Amino acid sequence: MCTGPIMSTPQVLRDWLRLHCANLDYEVFLVLYLTIQLQLIEAVELFRGTLTQTSVYPRELVKGAMARNAAAVVIAHNHPSGHAEPSRADECLTQTLKTALNLVDVRVVDHMIVAGGTVLSFTELGLM
Repeated sequence: MCTGPIMSTPQVLRDWLRLHCANLDYEVFLVLYLTIQLQLIEAVELFRGTLTQTSVYPRELVKGAMARNAAAVVIAHNHPSGHAEPSRADECLTQTLKTALNLVDVRVVDHMIVAGGTVLSFTELGLM
């Protein structure tokens, strides 16, 4: 999807995510693969789903991180409904992905949910 310099602030990341998935009418799951200094290696739309859900496979996320030699990731997905609050399934998925990536020494920096103009951060909500 894209490669480039550091996402220098949380606001830059929020703006980028809004531009890429705020107005979609289907769910997408994005991964930003990062260096140890949190510089962007590549941003990838890893999965695409329906209006209400998308399937996410931890194995594919781990494979992508290893292929790019990533030290960290930010994961994100959108809620086309416009309701930004994380579901219990979102929280469980985050923990599953953290566990899988931890096995290969890749840190999950944040999980962000985009809904319309709102971008929620699991880190800021204390869910990481």
